[in-house]
Amino acid sequence: MGAIQIPALSLVVLVGASGSGKSTFARTHFKGTEVLSSDFCRGLVSDDENDQAASKYAFEVLHFIAGKRLAAGRLTVIDATNVQPEARKELVALAREFDVLPVAIVLDPPERVCVERNEQRPDRQFGAKVITRQRSQLRRGLRSLKREGFRTVHILDSVEQIDAVSIERTRLFNDLTDQTGPFDIVGDIHGCRAELEQLLTNLGYHLVRDDAGRPIDAVHPERRAVFVGDLVDRGPDSPGVLRLVMGMVANSHAYCVPGNHEEKLLKALRGRNVKISHGLETTLEQLVTEPPEFRDSVETFIDGLISHYVLDGGRLVVSHAGLVERMHGRASGRVRSFCLYGETTGETDEFGLPVRYPWANEYRGRAMVVYGHTPTPEPEWINNTICLDTGCVFGGSLTALRYPERELVAVQAAEEYYAPAKPLHVATAPAREPDVLELTDVTGRRVIETATHGRLSVRAEQAGAALEVMSRFAIDPRFLLYLPPTMSPVATSPEPGVLEHPLQAFETYRGQGVTEFVCEEKHMGSRAVVLLTRDDDVAEKRFGLAGRGAIHTRTGRSFFDGSLTDELLARLRAVALAAGIFDELDTSWLLLDAELLPWSAKAEDLLRNQYAAVGAAARTSLPAATAALEKAVAAGLDVGEQLTRIQRRTENAARFTEAYRRYCWPTDGLDGVRLAPFQVLASEGTTYHERPHAWHLGIADRLVEADPSVITTTRRLFVDAGNWDAGVAWWDELTGAGGEGMVVKPAANLTRTAKGLAQPGLKVRGREYLRLIYGPDYTEPANFDRLRDRNLGHKRSLALREYALGLEALDRAARGEPLWRIHECVFAVLALESEPVDPRL
Repeated sequence: MGAIQIPALSLVVLVGASGSGKSTFARTHFKGTEVLSSDFCRGLVSDDENDQAASKYAFEVLHFIAGKRLAAGRLTVIDATNVQPEARKELVALAREFDVLPVAIVLDPPERVCVERNEQRPDRQFGAKVITRQRSQLRRGLRSLKREGFRTVHILDSVEQIDAVSIERTRLFNDLTDQTGPFDIVGDIHGCRAELEQLLTNLGYHLVRDDAGRPIDAVHPERRAVFVGDLVDRGPDSPGVLRLVMGMVANSHAYCVPGNHEEKLLKALRGRNVKISHGLETTLEQLVTEPPEFRDSVETFIDGLISHYVLDGGRLVVSHAGLVERMHGRASGRVRSFCLYGETTGETDEFGLPVRYPWANEYRGRAMVVYGHTPTPEPEWINNTICLDTGCVFGGSLTALRYPERELVAVQAAEEYYAPAKPLHVATAPAREPDVLELTDVTGRRVIETATHGRLSVRAEQAGAALEVMSRFAIDPRFLLYLPPTMSPVATSPEPGVLEHPLQAFETYRGQGVTEFVCEEKHMGSRAVVLLTRDDDVAEKRFGLAGRGAIHTRTGRSFFDGSLTDELLARLRAVALAAGIFDELDTSWLLLDAELLPWSAKAEDLLRNQYAAVGAAARTSLPAATAALEKAVAAGLDVGEQLTRIQRRTENAARFTEAYRRYCWPTDGLDGVRLAPFQVLASEGTTYHERPHAWHLGIADRLVEADPSVITTTRRLFVDAGNWDAGVAWWDELTGAGGEGMVVKPAANLTRTAKGLAQPGLKVRGREYLRLIYGPDYTEPANFDRLRDRNLGHKRSLALREYALGLEALDRAARGEPLWRIHECVFAVLALESEPVDPRL
């Protein structure tokens, strides 16, 4: 018989009497996880696969598991007799519930074969009468299988056929996930051929014309068009639009999905009883002048249009009226209806038009959904969806979206060809603000797909902890595009007297195949992320929030109050404008990674209540203890060892006090505050983690040159395999002068190795700075030896996960994705901070 073709996503129902070979057939052609056996489910609920009294519960289990698989988009095979119509009816209903195609494969070998096979099984001694009855039920229902709802039916009526057949899985017609673009997606045309020609020309397509000068194709050397439907009706030349689009589709220069106007035209061409209105009368009049073969080709073309397309690995969905996520890549009458008409509330507005349910306001899918159907004055992004119907036929414009660039190109209509029932400028009010976060966007266990580190999970309890911080202290999430990752220290050094040393950073990276590094000075400040806008209008237009931007900590809190923040942002904007950064990057906003100095500007309470308190207590108590012990020694008591220990502790306390005081200098408002940028994170449409650190530091240097009173430099040294000694010497110089230390990073910035994503940076802190981390007496031999045993594995894993989430947030922000998509990554970084990791690392 050859191969049986089944859709890659379908519900395959095996039909056959006991002993027909269904289980063997299933094991031969499908994965074990794809097959759901009624016998196995009986065993689950009753410990006996042949207990017919347990069948009711067994099939409830089977249907439940099948539903979960179909919801997840997994092909599912039902291994049961399924000879009774009521059993098949439930399975067809299950397929329809999840919008997948039901397929029946009937195994019908001769009755004697079934009887002989059952006789060979000691657990199947129920006699030949059962087989006869089952085959009789099967035969009575064979002709009605398609009427029952099965899309395809395959009948194998001999042992030879069953043994010889093979299974071929076919992709659904809507599955174009292998087509990656780039695409130009064109909104509703409605017979406006002249505007379509102009739009395609503006997009870089070359029009091909026939002998009569009519456009019959359009070719682009690198791109392909996608039409969202509603090619016809109301406009001046629906046949001309059809001729051009049909030619592009036939020559593989375009894809096209049907609109509701094509669906109605098809019925009219086939002589169905349809109401000739809403512009259909115009199209039919225009088609009368066309030859019959053209009208036949139009009918064939429309009949072959697929309800929607899933493209670019599932990242893009094109449908005429949009599509909710659960229907992406599915096939059913319900899916097609949604694609053509959308979903209505059952009400009508004051213009007599149906009120459409605002599905886009609640959309949370990964794929970008591009659609038309409902005219709007301007296209607007709502939760990663966009409507391209800008009412060309009503005197508006014809709009195309360039994908993946997310650029809009439009051509103004030459005139109003058709008076709209609802004025084009009257928009339908959304059910709620589209760019608002919902609690369910961040609560519960979440799995986030990242481009650099695969799938990362956030536990429900972690999300709860982050929600407390984010809701009480963080800035408005519309300005919160990124949180910096935690940074791992280097492996513990074997060098005497130090816990951390640059050699361990160089060796770690060399083990991953990285041989070129940049050593950056570690500033005595606080990590700061700066969202900077070019002018005061940008924030509201781009982020939906009035203001100049934001300056926030690595936990999302604002550094200063509103007035100081605005003042500092104004200064930084002036610096960036003077340095020409906005012009060079062709952007209206910038996101910078930086250090804000001094540390006391943000951590004054920490310094006063923790570090200063420890120093003050030591200065008060240790001299008194020293004096008492000195008197005891003078009196001849044997307390010399205790005196030596107290003297060392006094010296340690002095070093501790000296260490934290280096991080403090007086500030008055913004006087004395400095910013040390070291990386450009993102701007409109672009991220910069693929650019080497030399480029980023060059941008920072230009900002310093523009105004050194506000911006301070980040000193650096580039190191390769031949000059590790220079890196070590520079670290000695920095830390010897009281500096915190340095960060060693791959010079290339984002680095993928054979072992996966490389650490973005390893911090190498100085001996004296670490007194602030581990305490004044950490260098005492007993303490020092204990501290050498540091487990860094968890810290490094956490740093990589947070790094990947940060990169993902930046990519989504640069692409202009909806707020919830960006914020789930930002929120996840904060959530991971609740993992139990030694905070001193």
